[in-house]
Amino acid sequence: MTSASLASIAAIGLLVLAHLAAEARGAAAARAVSKLGASAGFVLLALLQGPRGPLAGGIVAGLALSVVGDAALLSARRPVFLAGLGAFLLAHVAYALAFAGAGHPAAWAALPVAAATALVVRWLWPHLGSMRLPVLLYALAIGTMLWLALGVGLPLVRLGAALFFASDLAVARDRFVRPGLSNRVVGLPLYYAAQALLALAVGEGRVR
Repeated sequence: MTSASLASIAAIGLLVLAHLAAEARGAAAARAVSKLGASAGFVLLALLQGPRGPLAGGIVAGLALSVVGDAALLSARRPVFLAGLGAFLLAHVAYALAFAGAGHPAAWAALPVAAATALVVRWLWPHLGSMRLPVLLYALAIGTMLWLALGVGLPLVRLGAALFFASDLAVARDRFVRPGLSNRVVGLPLYYAAQALLALAVGEGRVR
């Protein structure tokens, strides 16, 4: 890993800490700047890797769409939240297409991923109201993305996808079940670690 990549990872980490501190203080401007800075950081990290690997196009597209989603999720307004959800759904589609073309997903892996996704939907269902269909579509997208990622022969991809799935549990809890800073303290580091791992994967010259 190059010194520029290490510097980018360090900057992402510091900006995530700054974002959490801004959340705790209720500082809206600092909250927005730090979060979008951290999100821009994982796009920069991907670009610093080349990008040259077979996963590059799909992952870079997914990262860019994620930045759009991160910007939208800064708002608590329902239409903006739906726009953010749509951006992340498209990001997972981009990731899934990249992983499908670079791996060989095992049929057996579909069962635990489907079971985990179903459990999450069941947990959220009573709290969703009119958001049931959008959340169901999103859950199907991220579950499919995770399954396809598990078929890629790169630990960076498999771990990154798993952390992304886990981070979304915190987002869902915060939005629909029990809002609170603790959700972001858990979810945001998982999310940015996931995106950083996927960003690093774009530099892999071949998929093993």
